[in-house]
Amino acid sequence: MTTPPVTTIEKLSQHVGETVTLQGWLYDKSSKGKLHFAKLRDGTGIVQCVLFKNDVPEKLFEDVGHAGQESSIVLTGLVKAEPRAPGGYEIDVQSGRVLQAVQGYPITPKEHGPDFLLNNRHLWLRSRRQWALMRVRDAVITAIRRFYDERGFVCIDSPIFTPSACEGTSTLFEVDYFEQKAYLTQSGQLYGEAAAMAMGKIYTFGPTFRAEKSKTRRHLTEFWMLEPEVAFASLEDIMQLAEDMLVFLAQEVLRRRRPELEALERDLSKLERIVAPFPRLSYDEAAALLAKHPESTFKYGDDFGAPDETIISNSFDRPVLVHRYPHEVKSFYMKRDPADPRKALCVDVLGSEGVGEIIGGSQREDDYETLKARILESKLPLEPYEWYLDLRRYGSVPHSGFGLGLERTVAWLAGIEHVREASPFPRMMYRLSP
Repeated sequence: MTTPPVTTIEKLSQHVGETVTLQGWLYDKSSKGKLHFAKLRDGTGIVQCVLFKNDVPEKLFEDVGHAGQESSIVLTGLVKAEPRAPGGYEIDVQSGRVLQAVQGYPITPKEHGPDFLLNNRHLWLRSRRQWALMRVRDAVITAIRRFYDERGFVCIDSPIFTPSACEGTSTLFEVDYFEQKAYLTQSGQLYGEAAAMAMGKIYTFGPTFRAEKSKTRRHLTEFWMLEPEVAFASLEDIMQLAEDMLVFLAQEVLRRRRPELEALERDLSKLERIVAPFPRLSYDEAAALLAKHPESTFKYGDDFGAPDETIISNSFDRPVLVHRYPHEVKSFYMKRDPADPRKALCVDVLGSEGVGEIIGGSQREDDYETLKARILESKLPLEPYEWYLDLRRYGSVPHSGFGLGLERTVAWLAGIEHVREASPFPRMMYRLSP
């Protein structure tokens, strides 16, 4: 006799009418006399496995009967198409074994508070909702890398330890670095600019850290950031790049993770509306929109806060690009608009459905003297930025880029409220474990 092949639940459609072996964990179970209906999960999906007492070894039937939630188990059986079953397939079990019978699994099918679930994040990841979210996150990451690879970008890894700030000194984590001060990176952008001058089109993609004391649903202290940087690119060029990328990400998540989105009860019609072209508003136009809104407290000249971003993004059925903010509310490295020097050549992309900013970008200041003056105006020490100024001394060109927060993007595409669920092990103001 041939040994049944080991397969996964997501590949059962390829094995209808065949006997296969599945390896996984007991997600749920119900019993009726001589029948056990065991839902098995293996990380790729969930399938119902039917054990009839007369068709399986007595020990297996007894062991499964005594196995609790999350018991580890191996089952062999016949794959049948069953539209009424989870995932559309069912296993008629013939043999198998319980590797470890578990009792008292702490996360049960009842309501648990967020602190309890976050304290047990290492186990909470096994739930159907978190499983679906992590697979959506994986699809977004894979799509990002594919998007840039197909467009000739080179991935460059930027350092996590840095000697200086990128976005301002108030949100830095300071660390002792062999009797020197160092900081956990806020962004890979400055290093990405150096790489773009060498490679032309690059992106960095890795963890970043912000020490701002924020407890909103949109903030983490550690998150992943994608940051493309393009030599010879204008603000308009990277606005188009951002739009193309977001359309691609939405399409890929719909193509690859539809069952997971359905498990999250995501309104797929809203994702299907993420198509080009996106609305584009100047800061002045966005400010005028807010001025007409009865709940807005926005004052012209300020940066947009979360409530302002929510109002703007709720006004459209797809992401909106808001560009050319007053330069006072933006970073020192952003180039001024030649047509209106009061404004910076910058853009924020606000996700649809009120999620707020998911992308921030700009055309970078490429003139040496101007950038040096901006660093000094910002009361930043010049010495740590000498290498960055070198990029303007030696072969400076117009260039642009942006940063996309991965967790905010995953939360938006998956339709969840809090970014903490979009991170496998979230780090927040009062959470450093597990």
